Amino acid sequence: MGDSVELSKIALAIGHDEDTTRKIIHNMMDKLKESDRGVRIIELEDSFQMCTKAEMYEYLIRIAKQPKKYVLTDVQLETLSIIAYKQPVTKLEIEKIRGVKSDHAVNRLVEYNLVCEVGRMNVPGRPILFGTTEEFLRRFSIQSLDELPSMNQEQFESFRSEAEEEAQLKLNI
Repeated sequence: MGDSVELSKIALAIGHDEDTTRKIIHNMMDKLKESDRGVRIIELEDSFQMCTKAEMYEYLIRIAKQPKKYVLTDVQLETLSIIAYKQPVTKLEIEKIRGVKSDHAVNRLVEYNLVCEVGRMNVPGRPILFGTTEEFLRRFSIQSLDELPSMNQEQFESFRSEAEEEAQLKLNI
């Protein structure tokens, strides 16, 4: 959880009274100390918190300073492309283009800070509009969206006709 947890909440969660819960936690604290683990439990008034041992600080800092590298799936890349080229865009518009639900992909892209909410549409339901972030530009080594590669008109028309044919097939089924 990252923060301390009150003894009363722990007791309620494990179904014991506070005295028994305190004894259980102190027993866990002793076992962690004896087994020389990298974590410990500390007591803060009537709360407890699991944290890293002070001796492990140097290792933790080395890990924490390593930048996280996310690998984008094909679905996420496809969704990101739609957002980048059509922004601001709603999830519904993304789903119309992709033909499938895109909630998970959009949520991951938000989590990775590649896209964010840029506003809301002024229509009933006020759907969220998504756009790319500064982090998107940084990760793809471009200074502005103007640097995104453009599709030639012939390729664009080919994609459009394929999509229209596919949509027509779905309507005929």
